This record gives sequence, C-alpha cells and structure tokens, in this order.
Amino acid sequence: PLRPTRPGRVLPLLAGVLVLKVTASVVSNYQSYLPPNFASDFLRGREPYFWGVYRWAFYTHILSGPVSLVLGLFLVGEWSRTRFPQWHRFLGRVQVACVLLLVTPSGLWMARYAAAGPVAAVGLATLAIATAACASLGAGAAVARRFADHRRWMWRCYLLLCSAVVLRLIGGLATVTGVTAPWVDPLANWASWLVPLAAFEWRERADRGRP
Repeated sequence: PLRPTRPGRVLPLLAGVLVLKVTASVVSNYQSYLPPNFASDFLRGREPYFWGVYRWAFYTHILSGPVSLVLGLFLVGEWSRTRFPQWHRFLGRVQVACVLLLVTPSGLWMARYAAAGPVAAVGLATLAIATAACASLGAGAAVARRFADHRRWMWRCYLLLCSAVVLRLIGGLATVTGVTAPWVDPLANWASWLVPLAAFEWRERADRGRP
C-alpha cells in the first residue's frame, strides 16, 4: 500500500474528532432523558406514547448508539487490525452484536414515531435495515476470510452509523442559515446516510479503476 499523504492522514483524524465531539454532545443531553423531560427538544410531544415500548427502544438506542460509534472508530482503522488483531476480532464481534441486537431493533421501532413525518420514518427504517445488512455481510465475509470484502462492508456499516453525526451537522447548518422549510427534516434524514454512502461507493469504484 502507498504511504498516505498529509491530507490522507489529517482528514481521518479530523473526522474522528468530529465523531467524538458529536457523541459527547449527545451523551451530555442525557440529563434531559433521565428522568424524561418532555420539554426538551427530542422528547417534546412524545409523552402520550413514551411510556410504552417506545421508552425501552429509546433508552436502548441512546445507549447502544454512542457505543457503536466509539467502537467503530477503533475498528475501521487499519492500525487496530495490524497492531491489536485479537482486540480487533473481539470488539468486532461486540460491534456486530450491538448493531444487530440493539441499534437496529430500537431504531426500527423509533422510526415509526419520526417527528418529521412518514417520509422521514421510511428513511430511518431503511437506514436501520441497511445498517444491519452491512454488519451481517461484513461479519459473514470475515468468517469466510474474505477480508477485503469484510473491510468494505464494515466501512459501509460505520458510515451508516455516522448518519447520526451527519444529521446533526445538517441540522446545525439549517439553523445557522435560517432554513426552516417543512421539507428540510425529511430530506436530512435521507441525505444523512445516502450522501456518505454514495461518496464511499464512488471512491471504491474510482479505486478499482486505478492500475
């Protein structure tokens, strides 16, 4: 492999810092969720159905989501695989179990109650299914020792998990620019994962075309 250029080293570092910063920001809001504060932004208007199954899906999601983001930062880097192979395998199993058993089921249930409406709900449900599919295919490729396929599928999985980060960036940009149209939130729910995934596929196609 070619030695990465300076931007090739700096950009992943900045992306990792951004993921950690957004994750820390999400965790810092937990004081509004324990106990639930229905005047807070996310829980506003959810009290009528919160105390049913939604409550368990919500708490499962906000606990497993940050764990999967932080674990993914360790796992997607080549250095973790080459320097700590045993930890890479063990934490990889934890990551796949977290996505399949916690993040995806809770995300699917919460998607039904998306505040931005049915278009956003379909986008969030599709995101949850796609994330589980990528994790499953990545795990299967690792078991079959197809490690190049494994890395590609797990990169896709992690980009889909990072939709939570991208969604907050889009929301912040909309707030700064004063865009408040009703189509913003549904579009953001789709764009937060389709755009990074499309960029990844374009990069993969370009890399395959190089000699």
